[in-house]
This record gives sequence, structure tokens and C-alpha cells, in this order.
Amino acid sequence: MTQPKARPSIGRIVVLIPTYNERENISLIVSRLRAAVPEADVLVLDDDSPDGTGAVADRLAADDSQVRVLHRTSKEGLGMAYLAGFAWALERGYDVMVEMDADGSHQPEQLWSLLLALGDADVVLGSRWVHGGSVVNWPLHRKVLSLGGNLYVRVLLGMPISDATGGFRAYRGSALRTLDLDQVASQGYCFQVDLVWRAIRAGLKVVEVPITFVERTIGDSKMSHDIVNESLRSITVWGARYRLGQVRSIVHREPRWHRLDA
Repeated sequence: MTQPKARPSIGRIVVLIPTYNERENISLIVSRLRAAVPEADVLVLDDDSPDGTGAVADRLAADDSQVRVLHRTSKEGLGMAYLAGFAWALERGYDVMVEMDADGSHQPEQLWSLLLALGDADVVLGSRWVHGGSVVNWPLHRKVLSLGGNLYVRVLLGMPISDATGGFRAYRGSALRTLDLDQVASQGYCFQVDLVWRAIRAGLKVVEVPITFVERTIGDSKMSHDIVNESLRSITVWGARYRLGQVRSIVHREPRWHRLDA
């Protein structure tokens, strides 16, 4: 993608990259990101990777003042890593926070599409399932799982979002400040659904832009049955509460007609 001649007026940008055992990928993704969007700072969020990812990230930070590393003491999951990164960035006055995976599935060269869309939005989601979006090297069962999961989210939560589980997205700092992040305890893909649902309920403008998602070629996927099951349980509970609330509001709503004999 061709980089625009002028940077959109969206302020200071930091890209948050959570890592766990991504030693072979982290240098590649940071290098691509710094070349694609040199204005953006990078914060690596390492969950005490036993393979030495944190040490590799430290070397990157030593060579580049726009790269930082936040070392976490244990593997607490994607959601907690991002919440720590949001807190770090908000404390330092960043205007835009980007979520991006370390494994190369999110292409840094497409980040400008998200940033440009953020000029007229509070939250921008990189979407695999809108017109123009795609996935590369995914087996059929992964496509079915993702499409089915997103359909389930739309039906239960009533969100007009095609890809609520995707992890390539950009938030305005002002948007994150309106959300009650201290109450977020969800993990994995459920975390991504949780945040976009909070944003929509808060009245924030959420838009989707197409991206090409490329399955990792190095290392192992972090997708697991536990992550899928947690997402399914949480979304089912949220959806049941949401729909029950709708029913209650209808039952207790004042009649709209007037008695003729009043």
C-alpha cells in the first residue's frame, strides 16, 4: 500500500504487540512496522516468554528509541496484556493505540488504512469479513469457526459488526478513556468482542476496513479449545443478559395508546 504524503492529524500513535514465545517473529514484525509507519512508536508486551522473546525485544529497543518493552511477570493472556498496554499508553498521552499480533498475520503495510479511517471514527476494526477483506492459508475449519463465531456475536449481542473477533484494530485514546477498562476481565478473542461491544454501547463510532489476514508461517498458533470455550461461554452469558434486558424493557414499557374514556 502506498503511504500517504501527509500523515492524518490523529496525534501520537503507539502500536501494542503482545508476545509469548515469538522470538523468531518479533524482529521481523517490528522491522516491517517501523518501515511502514515510521511515525508510530512500538510497545512490545511480553508475558515472560521462556523462549527469550523479551531479550530480543530489549535489543530492538536498545537500537531504536521508538521501540519500548513492557515486561510482565507471567502469562496472563491477551486481554490483560492489552489492558496493561492501554494503561501505559494513556499515562504517556498517546492519542492512538493500535492492536497488532506479533506473528505477521496482521500486515503492517495495511496499518495506514486503519489510521486514515480513524480520522472520522473512534474505533477502527481491520476486518476479514467485509467486502475486500480476505484470509490467506487458512483451512476450511478455521474459516467456518471465525464466520460462525462472528454470526453468533451479531445474533446474540445485536452488533452490526462483521468481524468483532479480529485483533488488528485502532482506538482513539479519548475512546478508551470513556470505557470502563477496570471492569474488563475477558481474555482471548472474547476480549476483542468485549471491547467493541462496550464501545458501541457507549455510543462511539466504530467502523470496519478490509484487511488481508495471513496465517503465520513461523511458530505455533495461540488458538486453543480453552480460548474458544471461554469466548463461547462469555458471549452466551452477555447475550442472554442483553436479550433478557430487552424483554424486560418491553414488558415494563408504558402503553403508547390513550384510553378513550379517560
